[in-house]
Amino acid sequence: MIVSNFLVTGVPGIGKTTLIRRISQDLVCYDPAGFYTQELREDGVRVGFELVGLTGEKGLLSHADLRSPHRVGKYYVDVKGFEVFLDSLRLGDRERRLVVIDEIGRMECLSSKFTSLVHDLLAGEKVVVATVALKGADFIDEVKRRPDMLLFEITQGNRDFLGGRIIREIKPVLRDVRRDDYA
Repeated sequence: MIVSNFLVTGVPGIGKTTLIRRISQDLVCYDPAGFYTQELREDGVRVGFELVGLTGEKGLLSHADLRSPHRVGKYYVDVKGFEVFLDSLRLGDRERRLVVIDEIGRMECLSSKFTSLVHDLLAGEKVVVATVALKGADFIDEVKRRPDMLLFEITQGNRDFLGGRIIREIKPVLRDVRRDDYA
């Protein structure tokens, strides 16, 4: 089976988002589609998470002061807003060969639209680079058990060179994806 999905996991705060951003910047010539998450802070205190598209789109994922029926820890998750944000990215467009997702985590998995999209992307012809929660059940475990993926764990000891290793694994796969399949 050809590996076309590359997943990064690790403990919170280890640098998964930094790594995925670096990888997407290094592979910009492949015109990746996708998003990453970043912390929202007020007076130095984390109050939520923002979604940032690789081409600059922004959306709210969660906030401590948001009122929503969906909650993970102290954060209320804006599932509807997240789904609108996902639609704006058009990750399933045929011309996109490389998709970057940060992250496949508990908050994001509250959206059935997201889990369906991720399932389709991982099973499809695209190359997917994603971060995935270290711990989690159901969909998170299912994603990490796929036979068509490589799972990398980022640690203090490897975070400075892991990006280069992942890029070396991805580039041959991207070259093997026929361009005319995406024209």
